[in-house]
Amino acid sequence: MRIHHLDCGTLRTPVGRMVCHVLLLEVEERLVLVDTGFGTADVRDPRRLGPVRHVLFPDLDLARTAVGRIRALGRDPSEASDVVLTHGDLDHAGGIPDLPHARIHLLAAEAAAIRTGRGPRIRQRYRTGHWGHDPHVIAHPPGTRTWKGLEGAVELEDVAPGLLLVPLPGHTAGHAGVAVPTREGWLLHVGDAALDARSLRTGRLRLDVRLRQTLIAQDPLTMQRTQRRLRTLALDPEVRIVNSHDLSLFEEARAAGGDAGP
Repeated sequence: MRIHHLDCGTLRTPVGRMVCHVLLLEVEERLVLVDTGFGTADVRDPRRLGPVRHVLFPDLDLARTAVGRIRALGRDPSEASDVVLTHGDLDHAGGIPDLPHARIHLLAAEAAAIRTGRGPRIRQRYRTGHWGHDPHVIAHPPGTRTWKGLEGAVELEDVAPGLLLVPLPGHTAGHAGVAVPTREGWLLHVGDAALDARSLRTGRLRLDVRLRQTLIAQDPLTMQRTQRRLRTLALDPEVRIVNSHDLSLFEEARAAGGDAGP
């Protein structure tokens, strides 16, 4: 298994440039995505993203979509058999309509929030245009495995060897991390459970980051508990943490080259 780090939606926000950090796993002849960033329909009609586009200022480009990135690697998007979502927010799930034959994996709590959630905040998070094509959603209840002290891990062995979907709630009701085994240990994509992943190592979170995390979290107190667990995990030498939007972490991962699976 080979792991590629892709930026599938640069954001030029008032607080600085961010990325939409997507993982692409080559699993023999198949491809597996962790999140998708924005999709081709979002590029063609940014109004699909709603008012938040005036805050995120996404730099929309067909070449930066997941399918564009896949083609640039010389692969065909039809080879993408599965997408594993950390959560269903518009900047994470926008590309799933471009992969209509892929299975979409997420936690059951997140699938329920997408399907039945009400209110303007929910409508902004989960855009109808990203889910209206009736994708093949597999909603996973919490698993029975405890991984690195985190309970409820779901084994996705049929998606990729050793792959885990790990509950990290707070940012959304069913937010999860995705743990990928590598030769050096584990790569853990924590999505939006930590906007500033480096602060997990120091325990010191900048005030502006703390405010942003609180404002956009569905359940701020639960997110704080999740981050306390992640701070412990960040000290584990066998685990390398990446997140969705930290530009420096993304560039660091990309410069290191593709990770190799076990």
